Amino acid sequence: MSNPKEGLVATAIHTMKPLRQLRSRYDHVFFPSMAEFILFSVFVGFAQSYYLQGVLKLPPWKAFATPPHPLIVHIHAAIFSSWILLLLGQTSLVAARRTDLHRRGGLAGLVLACLLVLVGVAVTCEFLARHHALEDPSRRFPFLQVIDLLVFLTLIYFGYRQRFNPAAHKRLMLIGTIALLDVAFSRWPWIINNSLVADLCCYALLALLAGYDLWSIGKINRATLWGSALLIAAHHPILTILDRHVAWHHLAIHMQSLGRYLR
Repeated sequence: MSNPKEGLVATAIHTMKPLRQLRSRYDHVFFPSMAEFILFSVFVGFAQSYYLQGVLKLPPWKAFATPPHPLIVHIHAAIFSSWILLLLGQTSLVAARRTDLHRRGGLAGLVLACLLVLVGVAVTCEFLARHHALEDPSRRFPFLQVIDLLVFLTLIYFGYRQRFNPAAHKRLMLIGTIALLDVAFSRWPWIINNSLVADLCCYALLALLAGYDLWSIGKINRATLWGSALLIAAHHPILTILDRHVAWHHLAIHMQSLGRYLR
């Protein structure tokens, strides 16, 4: 004779499955909404120093971003903006059930991500050359900026590899983009270049994604778990110790030398 309690548990499980499947249909709302917020975050962060320069007053703490900007910065801005717009476009295409068009943009997105990393490193080299003298003792290798770019490229690569697994694919692409947002958040007028608050804003987006996973599928997706863990580990304070290592200082000298050709 079957146990009545086991029957109740089985019934509850079978009842929850259709509910979770119904909730997962909100992907077409959640992921485009996240992409829209990312677009908003980037625009707000760079409005004073780039998108609306000359229209909005640049505060003193953003003096390092005073125009005119070198050509490499304009190239970086164009590629970075294109990536954010591509993310929004790709999520919107999936929401509209135009996966055929979405797939066509996949390889182009991977190429754009690689260009973004290369140009991002070039911008860092140019920044070192423009803001530091050759023998400036305060010059350090911009370790965290490069780490963010590597985390971004890693997550985008695995996201591309998981393109036939839509749940993992969309989450890795989203988290990879979040890895670059600390720079935008730190430039928000009410955050005022506070790296800790900027990191917390990124973590809040990760928490929102994890919460959506729990609500929609009843657990945190593996892509959300491992992608978030990689991003958080890359922002661990111990990396600031590596940033001050003499080896990285020497590398900063070589990057600065390269940056002089990009000014």
